[in-house]
Amino acid sequence: MQWRVKPVLPVTKLMGAVAALVLAAAFAEGDTVRWVLAGAVAVVVTGWALRDLLVPVRLTADSEGVTVVTGIARRQHLPWSKIERVRVDSTVRRGLRSEMLEIDAGDALYLYSANDLGALPEDVVTQLADLRT
Repeated sequence: MQWRVKPVLPVTKLMGAVAALVLAAAFAEGDTVRWVLAGAVAVVVTGWALRDLLVPVRLTADSEGVTVVTGIARRQHLPWSKIERVRVDSTVRRGLRSEMLEIDAGDALYLYSANDLGALPEDVVTQLADLRT
């Protein structure tokens, strides 16, 4: 089984990068600071979108264990014996609730949002539990 980034996310990020440049064109009028800031925002957001396009699969699982993406694009396989706990971490901040899939591998903690997985974290926990047994 595998879980991947929702396809709409990199498209939205690229639209945000273009919007930063369009806003700079509309309001900068020769102000180099605004152009530099808009360019920096566009580069960072484009890089973020490229990561989603180049490495869309964030989590893979089978009967042997799970493979997680660490850093920019590195993959690491974790056998089930190394995984201590898989759960959903729910937090409420400023009236907004967020849920993250938490994979605790002892010395490392891997967190994935619903946007990273393309599915609800509760559903992924259930599917991982079925694979683990």
